[in-house]
Amino acid sequence: MQPKKKTVEGITALYCRLSKDDGQDAESNSISNQKTFLAQKAKEYGLSDTRYYVDDGYTGTNFNRPGFQKLLEDIELGYVTTVMVKDLSRLGRHYVEVGNYTDTYFPEHDVRFIAVNDMVDSDEGENELAPFRNVMNEMYARDISRKIRCSHRLRGNMGEPLSQPPYGYMKSPENKKKWIIDPEPAEAVRTIFKMTLQGQGAESICHYLQDQQIPVPMAHWFDKGLPRGGKRPQQDPYRWRMNTVQKILRNQEYCGDVINFKTYSKSFKNKKRLENPEENWVIFRDVHEPIIDRETFELVQRKLSKTKRRKPKPENGEKNIFSDLLVCADCGKKLWYHTNTINPDIHFFACSNYEKDYRGTCKTRHYLRADAIETIVTSELKRLAALLEYDEESFVALLQQHSEKEQTAERRRIEADLQKATSRSEQLVALYEKLYEDNLSGKVTDEWFAQLSQKHDRERLELKAKAAEYRIRLNELELQKSSTKLFTAAIRKFMEMETLTAPLLWELIDHIDVYETEGTGKNRTQRICICYRFVGYLEVPVPDDVLLALDMRRGVRVNYTSKAV
Repeated sequence: MQPKKKTVEGITALYCRLSKDDGQDAESNSISNQKTFLAQKAKEYGLSDTRYYVDDGYTGTNFNRPGFQKLLEDIELGYVTTVMVKDLSRLGRHYVEVGNYTDTYFPEHDVRFIAVNDMVDSDEGENELAPFRNVMNEMYARDISRKIRCSHRLRGNMGEPLSQPPYGYMKSPENKKKWIIDPEPAEAVRTIFKMTLQGQGAESICHYLQDQQIPVPMAHWFDKGLPRGGKRPQQDPYRWRMNTVQKILRNQEYCGDVINFKTYSKSFKNKKRLENPEENWVIFRDVHEPIIDRETFELVQRKLSKTKRRKPKPENGEKNIFSDLLVCADCGKKLWYHTNTINPDIHFFACSNYEKDYRGTCKTRHYLRADAIETIVTSELKRLAALLEYDEESFVALLQQHSEKEQTAERRRIEADLQKATSRSEQLVALYEKLYEDNLSGKVTDEWFAQLSQKHDRERLELKAKAAEYRIRLNELELQKSSTKLFTAAIRKFMEMETLTAPLLWELIDHIDVYETEGTGKNRTQRICICYRFVGYLEVPVPDDVLLALDMRRGVRVNYTSKAV
């Protein structure tokens, strides 16, 4: 009996996956074999316009895989009409999640699913054996995980390093289980310990390393093409952070020791690493060449133990209600909340990216007193409430007119950006496939393939994150079509309260843009733009000749206008 042919035209997704957990099946399940097998079967099923989605080296116990996530994105966009895999284990080894995709997600998106070797075809109806096969696939993954953990424990107890070499070391080309000194970062490590013994604090050390243009650890690893977990390198590869310096100072491996089992995972399904108590560590001394002698390391530890972190001053009070709402209008960074060291009654905000104080890139401080912003925002909200109470019809008309204009322009811009990100992501997938084929044929070396694939992966992950943000924003814009009622309800809630609270602010305001002051003396001005939730920036009608006067504090009165500048 010939298989039924899909009449709906679209992409036939040929999904291939291979991981280290596949054990003896790795050779038969190699990516190249899966591609050849699926291409042949797709032809037999009469399916055309095929496209490969590949996850090479990713476990089947979860679905956080770039190839599979790209497949889901294309399904959401309506490009994919058929998904074909060699067998159910290639889709995944988590029976609950696999069942969710095969029984719910694919049918809801009108996607035909075929697992060739398991004789599963959604066009032929339900397969009663599929759930049992999914359970067996998960049991296989559980058994492999148990064996790997046992091997991991055995190697760790024998003194073999289980983690990646810390900053300052690298794996020996002759023996991957041995660490050797990486000269340039090792010198930076020695400098950090030396400056600490000289009495320099972590902040001063960060300044020095940044002035010397020494790359931070993650930037150094990426420049050398070394795969490391964690966040991608920051925009400024020379901007050191205090916690990085402090972590280096606490790292006992620089004495030549190997410390195993510093972290652990709860189960084979959850890959998140958790901190292990020190009593569970296994330490092997003098295994590799030290960067820091043990006496110096112990001396630094004693020095650090005497340096206690400064506790927050009681007079500073609790976190200000405007914290995390104020944004620098020039660089986009948040404004940090401070208390004047001379006069503790003065609280203010300043740009966290300020060039002089925080080694950032923002040229000006964007100083703004906390009592000033609270008074101005309270006044603006009162004016909105008064307009709502006096003429609700005009207030609603103002919101609708403003929202439609702003949302239409923003929706067009986001849709264009999303299309660009999607197109570029598809180009990267095609480039990766071509690069992979060239590597198999010997046209591209393994080293060059690793470097280029890492570069493509980083760019594709960035595009994926941007695309997700664009889709979220588009959904928010759809929600904002009925935002007038939500914003009006939030204003009414404000009318019932005597004072501002943090929850109310977060309900009303998305963020507040703070510009640098201009002019001096009585002519000193500062522009502040309130971006409200649901409606964005909103200009409340005020006669041209009206200036609003606010008593900020004793002896100080500020005149301001709410007109757009």
